[in-house]
Amino acid sequence: MDNLATTWVGATAKQISRAVRRGDTTATQVVADHLEQIAISDPEIAAFRVVRGGEAIAEAEKVDEQEDLANLPLAGVPVAVKENTQVAGLPTWHGSEAARKEIAEEDHEVVRRLRGAGAVVVGVTRMPEMGLWATTDDADAPTRNPWLLDRTAGGSSGGAAAAVAAGLVPIAHGNDGLGSVRIPAACCGLVGLKPGRGTVPVDLGQDGWFGLVEHGILATTVADAALGFSALAGRAPAKLTPPEKLRVGVSLRSPIQGVRPDEPNRAAVATAARLLVDAGHDTVTADPPYTTALGLAVLLTWFASAYQESSGLDVKKLQPRTRRHIALGKVASNRGWVRQQTRDAWRTKAIEFFAKNEIDVLLTPVLATVPPPAGGHASGSWRANMRTNITYAPYAAPWNVAGLPAIVVPVGVRPDGLPVGVQFVGPPDSELTLLSIAGLLEVANPWQRHAFV
Repeated sequence: MDNLATTWVGATAKQISRAVRRGDTTATQVVADHLEQIAISDPEIAAFRVVRGGEAIAEAEKVDEQEDLANLPLAGVPVAVKENTQVAGLPTWHGSEAARKEIAEEDHEVVRRLRGAGAVVVGVTRMPEMGLWATTDDADAPTRNPWLLDRTAGGSSGGAAAAVAAGLVPIAHGNDGLGSVRIPAACCGLVGLKPGRGTVPVDLGQDGWFGLVEHGILATTVADAALGFSALAGRAPAKLTPPEKLRVGVSLRSPIQGVRPDEPNRAAVATAARLLVDAGHDTVTADPPYTTALGLAVLLTWFASAYQESSGLDVKKLQPRTRRHIALGKVASNRGWVRQQTRDAWRTKAIEFFAKNEIDVLLTPVLATVPPPAGGHASGSWRANMRTNITYAPYAAPWNVAGLPAIVVPVGVRPDGLPVGVQFVGPPDSELTLLSIAGLLEVANPWQRHAFV
């Protein structure tokens, strides 16, 4: 990407908030710079569903008028919100005109917390219809990967990831039901954090995909991810310290039988493991106890979530792939195939996995292969979409079912120039440990923060 706007585009959230609090710049100037960059770059990338130009400037002016800037950890930081999360005064799009909900009268709690920390919402970012897919495109346009425009930015928080990777915002909100923060983070070379269950209020749809969904953050640095996570969790900004000696389980095993990671993804895991050993940590092979029953539970819950969330929609207006998903979900729901006991059993087994193997965290790939092409998925068949989703991004979903925290960290670059990342998973309440590990890798193996020079 080129044609950068001015001073504050490309700065980190931490740099921006510090400068605004000190009076070195204003929130209004920072937001204006980013709106200019959005106008330059987003027509090509299609990260945003709606840009709040005048409204964002007015919000920034209100930040500048506040007397307690010292107490705003995100003072003046432009942020984007995923379009399935209520922003007062805007429809909640859910990935298409057919899935759109009415104009929201008030902010979702996570949006309220971001604004309460001083952030300015510059717009809402695109996602696939109903958040069902790991690629982001619709009838308007595909969301393109800023690193390689003919490739997807991932999904379902694809617009959020593209916006951050292109420097349109320093951090973005996303949510993650089967990998929807972590998959786009891996596609776009970002830090992507999915908190564990109960850490951030969810309140999405009927019941957040049977409890699988979590709100998370996408950023270009670990410090920014920690800052965003603290705001979402309603906590004081986290102070990260180098982790004490850890025992790290390493696994290349895919949750999907017959799907194997390609060489760049295997190499990324090997590099991350070596960096951890060089830093004084121990690594051991530890394969999670994935089963066919778990894979079936993921599929059935995925289908049933689509059926549950279709209530009140004109299903005939939805994409063919979505309608098929809903129909399968109706069958699964009516026949009682979607069971909380199955999900609870996997959560118990996943937590026991850490204890039995005496590991503190687990290191895995995120993707199995290169991100798919950017367009054509929304109009494609259900079968083709299922094949694409399952074969390119199989590693994230089990940890939503388990409700465990997970983070994606950039590690290198594929031969085609696309970033490659790895995933760390931890037991309950290990978000700060995961962020500390990510910070260790950032120091030892710095990555290019944006898809522009």
